[in-house]
Amino acid sequence: MQSVAAAVTMVRDDAFFLKAWVGYYGRLLGRENCYVVNHGRGEEMTRLAEGCNIIGIPGDPHANFDMKRWRLLNNLVAGLRSYYNHVIVGDVDELVALDPAEGVSLLDWLADKPLRRVLTPLGLEVIHRIDLEAEALGDTILGPRRHLRLAPHYSKPCVVSLGTKIARGGHFTQASKLFTPDPLYLFHLKYCDFATYTETMNRRNQVTEEVGVGVKEAAIGRHWFAEARGEDRAVFEAFAGLEMQEGFDLDWVRKRMQRSWKPRGDTGFWQFDRPDYDLQYRLPERFFGLF
Repeated sequence: MQSVAAAVTMVRDDAFFLKAWVGYYGRLLGRENCYVVNHGRGEEMTRLAEGCNIIGIPGDPHANFDMKRWRLLNNLVAGLRSYYNHVIVGDVDELVALDPAEGVSLLDWLADKPLRRVLTPLGLEVIHRIDLEAEALGDTILGPRRHLRLAPHYSKPCVVSLGTKIARGGHFTQASKLFTPDPLYLFHLKYCDFATYTETMNRRNQVTEEVGVGVKEAAIGRHWFAEARGEDRAVFEAFAGLEMQEGFDLDWVRKRMQRSWKPRGDTGFWQFDRPDYDLQYRLPERFFGLF
């Protein structure tokens, strides 16, 4: 039984993403080291997470959903740190991955890393180029989907071996030192499949309708609201307009993160600049089949 790393997430009715999350972290860490908060105690979520540690909680709609969610996740991470060297925490559509060029698994790589740190992987969004990728997704995402959008917003401080507080949304912590290991990435899967995106957004729009308040009154991500959604096909067609980059050298992004590192006002949290880059990359083949 390993105590190097655990993974924690919360899910509500997102079967596609939970299947990918459990499949990936279950193989890497062992399902007994995966912790799934089942918001609403969905039966399908329970089935998909079989073998993981499942924490069922009530699923009543609430205007402060994100605030409550991250309060729970913060406390779970703090508790699990007493038993694991590292705790990976994040949304169910986010997967932390090590560049296969390292030649070791993420678990073995973490076993060799110093403690009392928060690691911030570089954020990349897996995008479905509907003009180029007609193949429907099966059990594998990377390979059938091989285009990435640079996404600093998803460079999250999510591999924790230090006692710290994580901000709502998981974008900031109170750790004052920034560690951005070269081979570590966070893949955000929200846009990895057009059909899945539409189904997911329909469900999330329904949740915010049930809450009954607007974007400004709710502690829920703006992207859950119908008014912020836009037209789905136009969102995906726009990916073709992102400037294609040659190669896969992203050191320049990590250097900018380090140079812009500073306190986030007087909140106690720390941040780096997160500009929008209209850039895309082709995923190197060594990543294909990783999840």
